[in-house]
Amino acid sequence: MINKIKEIRKEQKITQDKLAELVDVTRQTIIALEQGKYNPSLKLAYQIKKALKQEYIENIFEFDD
Repeated sequence: MINKIKEIRKEQKITQDKLAELVDVTRQTIIALEQGKYNPSLKLAYQIKKALKQEYIENIFEFDD
């Protein structure tokens, strides 16, 4: 799964720590997500979408074939 968490987070000037706090995970989880080493649950993907103020989950996450 490809994601744009890091790009969107930086555009909005949100730190990894702050995003982790907003979605109730550790900073290490955010790091793993940004590096593509971890795929989020649907619930976490939705929470990230809300925290990053995106209309659709697809604005952040994209399945690679």
